[in-house]
Amino acid sequence: MKTVNRYTLMAICAMALTTSSCDFEEVNTNQFEMTEEEGTRDDFAVGGLITALEKTVIPVGTQADDTGVINQYQIAFNLSADSWSGYFGQNNSWSGGNNNTSYFLVDGWVAETYKCTYTNALNAWKKLKKASEDNNTPEVFALAQVLKISAWHKALESFGPIPYTHAADASMNIPFDSEKDVYTAMFKDLTEAIEVLTEKAENGVSIMKNYDAVYAGDAAKWVRYANSLMLRLAMRVRFADNEMAQKYATQALNQTYGVMTDQKDEAKMGTGAGLVFRNNIQWLADQYNETRMGTSMVSYLVGYEDPRLSAYFQPVDESCTYGIEAFDGEKYQGVPLGHTKGQNSTYENFSKPNITASTPTYWLRASEVYFLRAEAALVWGGEFGDAESLYEQGIQMSFDENGIKSSVDSYMYSGKTPIADVVSHWRYGFNNPAPCETTVEFDGSQEDKLEKIMIQKWIALYPNGQEAWTEWRRTGYPVLHKVSTNRGSSQGATVEGGIRRMIYPVSFYQTQDGKEIYDNALKLFNNGNGGQDRSDTHLWWDCK
Repeated sequence: MKTVNRYTLMAICAMALTTSSCDFEEVNTNQFEMTEEEGTRDDFAVGGLITALEKTVIPVGTQADDTGVINQYQIAFNLSADSWSGYFGQNNSWSGGNNNTSYFLVDGWVAETYKCTYTNALNAWKKLKKASEDNNTPEVFALAQVLKISAWHKALESFGPIPYTHAADASMNIPFDSEKDVYTAMFKDLTEAIEVLTEKAENGVSIMKNYDAVYAGDAAKWVRYANSLMLRLAMRVRFADNEMAQKYATQALNQTYGVMTDQKDEAKMGTGAGLVFRNNIQWLADQYNETRMGTSMVSYLVGYEDPRLSAYFQPVDESCTYGIEAFDGEKYQGVPLGHTKGQNSTYENFSKPNITASTPTYWLRASEVYFLRAEAALVWGGEFGDAESLYEQGIQMSFDENGIKSSVDSYMYSGKTPIADVVSHWRYGFNNPAPCETTVEFDGSQEDKLEKIMIQKWIALYPNGQEAWTEWRRTGYPVLHKVSTNRGSSQGATVEGGIRRMIYPVSFYQTQDGKEIYDNALKLFNNGNGGQDRSDTHLWWDCK
């Protein structure tokens, strides 16, 4: 299957580059959702929809899915945000280097991202909404709202304006909402969902226990997750609307159940609802021999002598002579972003992710929440707590999450800084200077401290490239190695600025109705002043 699926992916890449678009109906159809007939036959029409919706937050599948979901994840996330975030390099350069990793946005690939972040959740959510209304089960719809927002905020932060307030309408031609309006509606929906779920939690009621693959129906944990998600989104809009950000950050932290504070609170897809989910990244690394350590990770983890290094990545193959010796006595090396060298044995022997097939796919972890709180405390102070203490707690929690027993104090006060990553080779070599001279110690100006928070948050978020890419765009941190080859200049991408957003799929404007909706969506950029459908157009919250 490995060979067949790799060539299937190559065929998809070729088709995406030689055809002008993909079918609009296909972009708006979830191929992995169960049919109504299947739901009725198996007597889990509602519960099965909860599981199906959970599987869309970050695409995951089981062995029964073969490599379908894995390929979907690769195209939608791994060859874009996972790579743009600095986490991974790829031992391949599809279509002669004209692909997302070199900033040339392939229409079929961005269409897959839209499907994965928006469309795949839509129908399950609509069916759960109706079922909840028919059965008078508001807690089911509350959970569906939380799951919908968990998926759709990725679409919002990848593309910009999306259909939200009219998403339940029975039409294929739904108008798009401005980004600010979507965030406003998401906060309202989260507030209402949290209220419903809190009442259930206080009365010890489980919600869809047998079909909930994340928390097995534990309403209290869903409330903490929803509050933590609210805090994530509140900090996202901080530079665009400080008042909105502070309001909802305060609300999330002061709610009865509060936010995640413990490793047991983390949201993940591993085993649950009678299913065992496979890790996509492991397959891309071990079976396709493509996903490898990114060079920015080499610079920071080796430079800081970060004890998470071996938890995140494997040493280079014993036959590799290009590794950098790290503090643990092992050698590591990463693949540069956007190279055009094709698949080769040199990069194949560089460091693989230290991820197994059974490693869970994490949505949100307590370490991220501590860093969100540290940023809130840094900028607003007062009731938000002490930024330095929360920063240190974030590092400690990340250590705990990865089974690291090393001293946080020794790590924080080592004085170490990121290093350069250089490989001398006539064909596969590269020269990436040290990205910065920033230490881990929490000192300096407010901007210095923000950079330190974001570097440590970036390290802790691994391997959640979608969130890391989004936070890099929002804050500018961490400083990452530049793309080796920029093939996306005609779409707006620059070496310095990277990809600020994905462009909409071509199919969005191929019909008369679609073109009208698309044109109106573009008018929503730049606070209603309009903008171009380019990869250098900044989104509403990307305004620091």
